[in-house]
Amino acid sequence: MRDGRRSLFTIVAAALVCLVVASPARAQVSAPSGQFKDVAFEQKLGESIDLDLVFNDEAGEPHRLGEYFHEGRPVILALVYFECPMLCNMVLNGLVVSLRPLSFDPGDDFEVLVVSFDPTEGPDLAKAKRANYVEDYGRPGTEEGWHFLTGDSTAIAALTDQVGFRYVYDEEKDQYAHASGITLLTDEGVLSRYLFGIDYAPKDLKLGLTEASDGEVGGVVEQLLLLCYQYDPQTGKYGAAIMFFLRLGGALT
Repeated sequence: MRDGRRSLFTIVAAALVCLVVASPARAQVSAPSGQFKDVAFEQKLGESIDLDLVFNDEAGEPHRLGEYFHEGRPVILALVYFECPMLCNMVLNGLVVSLRPLSFDPGDDFEVLVVSFDPTEGPDLAKAKRANYVEDYGRPGTEEGWHFLTGDSTAIAALTDQVGFRYVYDEEKDQYAHASGITLLTDEGVLSRYLFGIDYAPKDLKLGLTEASDGEVGGVVEQLLLLCYQYDPQTGKYGAAIMFFLRLGGALT
């Protein structure tokens, strides 16, 4: 009887948590028309990236992408270019802000993979960018979980195509027009979740990492929250699962 009461209490507590933290999902912004109509972030959920693609690390050493994927450890992938005047910095700033409240640690619980899609950028830029964001993140001992990579046009084209990241070079402004967001992958390189924009709710990031790790990252609370929330591929966010509450209400009454 006591075990039954404990189980009921756990379910009710989880439902209350869901109700407290639930918030409306925001819609994804459509790509502009005209010459930039091809700029988009197409979701390819369930598909895999090629872990044999080779990119250079901050020291200029070549590595297979597979070297950054470890069992039970999901990967956050950010496609940016390091000399971007604004949007890419906002993507990375938003990622750092979202990661700070989480108890998960880069290098232990997940990996952060930042890949430049500009083939003219090299290791020096990657090294400087990594140093800035590791310092900004401000959690000593997690440095090894941050990786800033550069590569040639062939590897970049393959990776961006596999992720569904489409961008256009604007010769007049000498800049890239591109979408913004991050991608969560499983330890086998399977595309698990997309979070769009430059502002990622820590709740969404936590749930996405828990889901991408198949429960290896996070604890009981995160597992219960996954019952309360469902991923909406249209918005790239997690929304409260109304049916869960309806079924819970029916069970309790």
